[in-house]
Amino acid sequence: MRPRPVTLQHDSVSQDWRVPLKGDKSQVYFHCAQRLEIAYSMFSVNLDEAFGLRRHGRSSKACQLLSVAPDLCQRLAYPLRSLLRTMAEHAKHFGITPNIAPLDVKNFQHARSRRVALYNDVFSRVLLTRKSQFSYKISAIADLVDELDACFIAAAEELSAGDSTSPDRKWERLDAVHYDLNTCLRETVVLFKSFLHALPDQLIPSFQAALHECQANSPSLAARARHLAHRRMAFLKGQ
Repeated sequence: MRPRPVTLQHDSVSQDWRVPLKGDKSQVYFHCAQRLEIAYSMFSVNLDEAFGLRRHGRSSKACQLLSVAPDLCQRLAYPLRSLLRTMAEHAKHFGITPNIAPLDVKNFQHARSRRVALYNDVFSRVLLTRKSQFSYKISAIADLVDELDACFIAAAEELSAGDSTSPDRKWERLDAVHYDLNTCLRETVVLFKSFLHALPDQLIPSFQAALHECQANSPSLAARARHLAHRRMAFLKGQ
């Protein structure tokens, strides 16, 4: 028997964001958000250092520093995708309908990201139910994280190997992808808080268990890298 969905006490995402979570929900939110922030900080610091070296004319050193950037990018993308996937499955199975706001094109830089945000905004006006809007936005962010992850790895590995015929363009791509991954992270964290506000208290243990299982079943970094190899050209084509 499905638990009765929580009656939303707030009318908007902004209200959800301002109102603190309580009890177990607060702990779940803090744990997940902290893990994502740590992963993002490691990824961002490495990339900032590489850009700093390049600005000071030390391009060779900057490219060497990028050799660890793909792994750091994946360490952010893995838990981000796991959280999105678990929210989507729980919302679908238990009929959870959080407050939702469409993606904003202005918050993205990469051309592909901006198209995804535009489509999400358009479809949010067409989809009539909050449940379908939530499902569509989750899917859009998850797919975008996947593609940004692949795009970043392709550009970083090319630069670190010294194989790029257009390094300036590749560095610009890294900057845009990093910016958009940060936007995806912020969107996910906000979405997660609205999701927890709507999640019945009795479903918190099952959500935690499902999230843990999803994270545990993530492929290894090496396996992920091999999996991405055949996808890169598809994403980069025409960009």
